[in-house]
Amino acid sequence: MHIHELTPAECAAVLTRSTLARLACCRMNQPYVVPVSFAYDPRQACLFSFSAIGKKVEWMRENPSVCLEVEDIDDRFHWTTVVVFGKYDEIGDAPENRDVRQRALHLFNDRSRWWLPGAAKPGTADHQGLVIYRIQIDRMTGRRTGRSDDSSAADEKAAG
Repeated sequence: MHIHELTPAECAAVLTRSTLARLACCRMNQPYVVPVSFAYDPRQACLFSFSAIGKKVEWMRENPSVCLEVEDIDDRFHWTTVVVFGKYDEIGDAPENRDVRQRALHLFNDRSRWWLPGAAKPGTADHQGLVIYRIQIDRMTGRRTGRSDDSSAADEKAAG
């Protein structure tokens, strides 16, 4: 098995076809990792997401430096991961944010049932306090596995 570095274009392709990531944020030296739904915007080099107000929003408001990890896993020998480093940017209702909010909603609407699970807060039926945000991408890296033709049989035998 060989591990290959992804180019920026290959990382962007993974983000384009993905909808789920693990978001890592940190507050007072305590990391916190949660799954989030997202939509990638290649025009603005950012990820859009949304959430009910809770721990992750509170933590990102305090420390906007975040990291997201996206996976595409077939099995332990065939996988691709992309790690995005960036900054949290809350998109409020102010008139100057209208175009950005419209872009986010356009990208969300391209996905079936885009509001789930981000609009569902545990233990409540009330969805007030929904926050739309973007992660401005500072940099991203990616890796994928691949097999050379001559090692495939050996890898499968060792896995068995």
